[in-house]
Amino acid sequence: MAPHARIPTHVITGFLGSGKSSLIRELVAQKPEGERWAILVNEFGQVGIDQAMFEDTPGQGRYEGEVHVEAMAGGCLCCQLSIVLRATLIRLVTRYRPDRLIIEPSGLGHPSGLVEVLQDEHFSEVLELNDILALLDPRRLDDPRSRDHETFRDQLALADALVITMGDLVTEEQRQDVDEWVARRWPAPRWVAWAEHGRLPISRLLEGARRHDEGHSQALPQPTSHRMAAAVETVPPMVFMEEAAPAPGKGISSHGSALGYITLGLRWHPSERFDLDRLSFYLSTLPGECRIKAVMHTDIGWRLYNRGAGPSTLAASSWRRDSRLEIIWPQETHLDPEGVIAGIEAQRLGNA
Repeated sequence: MAPHARIPTHVITGFLGSGKSSLIRELVAQKPEGERWAILVNEFGQVGIDQAMFEDTPGQGRYEGEVHVEAMAGGCLCCQLSIVLRATLIRLVTRYRPDRLIIEPSGLGHPSGLVEVLQDEHFSEVLELNDILALLDPRRLDDPRSRDHETFRDQLALADALVITMGDLVTEEQRQDVDEWVARRWPAPRWVAWAEHGRLPISRLLEGARRHDEGHSQALPQPTSHRMAAAVETVPPMVFMEEAAPAPGKGISSHGSALGYITLGLRWHPSERFDLDRLSFYLSTLPGECRIKAVMHTDIGWRLYNRGAGPSTLAASSWRRDSRLEIIWPQETHLDPEGVIAGIEAQRLGNA
């Protein structure tokens, strides 16, 4: 199965809402012409939203046929979906034969399990794991729920390099705080970069990249929560949701819980439309710790909605397959999934 040269493989990790997908989209826009990329995106939630985002990647038209995006939704690839991960990697390598592989774990994914797979005897002769990049939204350092979260800390500790995002949304004081926090890190990252507006020079991937195992990063055990999740055999909820297309007038919903978080995924027939102003207002009333992503058919066209640890953003979308919305929130946040579904359905045009 091994090609003549190992495939450069880049893991881009980071906590919920740190801007991983946006950064990868900007990297794709800088891709060398003629180089074939495979991108494996893992979403913890029930439906795949990021695959819709990649259809709108800047410059994607120039690279038609040179960028293959594959989504794994419905759990964490390092534990719940580890068997599916191995099969997916084999398929990507043998069928697509990429020149470069980028893997985006879920924001709740612990990178140690993924690294273990990539460096085992089955893949080490095929894939060359380069610098692991961890994205950091400086505002997370002000939030004890994030700062004290084991996965958040371990993502940063295991990474070779640190990419600081959301610079346009932070204060000068927060910039100084994160610079001081980085200066205190030991061992120090191999390199640190601010990715203004999600833009990272592609030279960081193409020039001077070092192997992950070149004696820098810490070896960290997989947390108990992930080991327990790996021990439970489950079929990703997205399998069921994708098999049944939504019928007009009735959406499909699925929700679950794992690793201390609740997920709620919804899909509607592409002919269904939502009032964008009303929907945006309703979503703004949900607790601030909710991570929300959506691609929706609205009264003013198809729109991507994205809300992390801060204000929401809206953008036009070329996605047309269905409307889909994902919400992830901590278990300690008491939110009734059925009530949320009713609140969103109320914004569908034709509803009271």
